[in-house]
Amino acid sequence: MQQINSALRHVPIWLVYLLGVLPAPALLYAGVTGGLGVEPIEALEQRLGELALQFLIAGLAVTPLRRFTGLNLMRFRRAIGVLTFYYVCCHLLVWLLLDVQIPAQVWADILKRPYITIGMAAFVLLLPLALTSNNLAVRRLGPLRWRRLHRLVYPAAVLGGVHFVMLSKGFQIEPRLYLAAIVVLLALRLRLPGRGATRGAESRQARGRSRGESVHNPVGKASDAESAWSMRP
Repeated sequence: MQQINSALRHVPIWLVYLLGVLPAPALLYAGVTGGLGVEPIEALEQRLGELALQFLIAGLAVTPLRRFTGLNLMRFRRAIGVLTFYYVCCHLLVWLLLDVQIPAQVWADILKRPYITIGMAAFVLLLPLALTSNNLAVRRLGPLRWRRLHRLVYPAAVLGGVHFVMLSKGFQIEPRLYLAAIVVLLALRLRLPGRGATRGAESRQARGRSRGESVHNPVGKASDAESAWSMRP
């Protein structure tokens, strides 16, 4: 595992962003050229939503993977979180601009259709996380408040999974597998070994940084190990 982690340290973050954003234009091209079947808008909407959930689950898995397997993906977590929101926005825009198209109908659907209400609630929870996915936000909020804010990813993840289950037609196993993965990952976070001691140490370090004890790096580890979409308990 050390060899894998060593190799991962040489992977540039920009490459993660580049590879992460490519599926969206590829799917759009497939939809325009007939590669998504007879219902391209519906297929595009669903595929983008699935990608959003996949990135969200990947972000939730970072800490358990490090604790239980030693695989360290912490430096990629901000990119994973930003890409999650990117696909949430793509999914939402396809629904707004290509599917519904009528503004009055959009509000009616949000208010009257529970699965859309839940999906929009998840989007609202993720919005402040995306807006604070930068080192400046960490400095202004302070590591502790920033970390508490980013715990909104937990309910947002559950709502996203429920949204997928509710919009599926009939009994489909795939949406339930996504929701189950989210629930399992959140449960693992509550049972991570040494959680209390680690959390206390992190809190003390964060308080020290917020008082200005870290002169050369006021953001401290929050900008790296605890970067956007913190997802720590």
